[in-house]
Amino acid sequence: MNLTDKKILVTGGGGFVGSHLIKKLLERGGSSENLSIPKHSDYDLRKWEDCEKVVEGQDLVIHLAAKVGGIGLNKERPGELFYDNLIMGAHLMEAARRAKVEKFVAVATICSYPKFTPVPFKEDDLWNGYPEETNAPYGLAKKMLLVQAQAYREQYGFNVITLFPVNMYGEGDNFDLETSHVTPAIIRKVIEAQKSGSNFVELWGTGKPTREFFYVEDAAEGIILAAEKYDKPEPVNLGSGKEISIKDLAELICRLSNYEGEIRWDTSKPDGQPRRLLDISRAEKEFGFKARTPFEEGLKKTIDWYLSKCALDAALQGKN
Repeated sequence: MNLTDKKILVTGGGGFVGSHLIKKLLERGGSSENLSIPKHSDYDLRKWEDCEKVVEGQDLVIHLAAKVGGIGLNKERPGELFYDNLIMGAHLMEAARRAKVEKFVAVATICSYPKFTPVPFKEDDLWNGYPEETNAPYGLAKKMLLVQAQAYREQYGFNVITLFPVNMYGEGDNFDLETSHVTPAIIRKVIEAQKSGSNFVELWGTGKPTREFFYVEDAAEGIILAAEKYDKPEPVNLGSGKEISIKDLAELICRLSNYEGEIRWDTSKPDGQPRRLLDISRAEKEFGFKARTPFEEGLKKTIDWYLSKCALDAALQGKN
């Protein structure tokens, strides 16, 4: 699928991953006139009629929109996370099918995998157990994108592909401590401890779980390559293929931020899934995707971006 002359709808296009995706589409020769980025303030994708409106006249739909957060939000609002994500995906895919959209790219989540999936996670293991309890409602709601995609392909011949990206990070990430994921949350806590002169930073859990982290610009590239080249019913993992413990991540962030204080672990808080590392061979085999950004390089860019944002926010507050 040559994307340069296609009308493309990107739900969540104004968000973290979506903004990088839009930028890459434009860099690859796409036209801003052919890109549709519905604003949440204008369209509620939980409503059928709004889904009908946004898909009208589109050739490709890339569904990134999601209600998402870290362990805290997953524990506080499991019902919202289940319902909102399930209903958005179901409505949007059905509306796209009825509108005769050429292709639909459903972006799911690593949280859909069973809690004790053998490492590295292979796509064939997706159904071999229940997800980690704290994020199961969100993970299962997004997993239904795969069920719907395969059912629609079988019954209607609708070209839907389903991607399972691992934890993403990068410039423009969500740094709100109530809703953020682990990398931006640690960066913010470390920077704030440094600025306040605190000699320690307190983090959730034990630090023992491992995660794989995926630089957002690499993620955007992977999604675009899949949209161009992949047309099969099987799900595809997207990631970097590298694993790091939360403890080592925190220490690396401290080093890159020049913070020399102590890390204290609040073991009364949950750890989440014990390990996360993907088998990423299918993406490379099927559409030639391989992440290129070294983790330390991407992390430094993310920290620098956050520091610049803090400085800008402080300057604007000073003017007011």
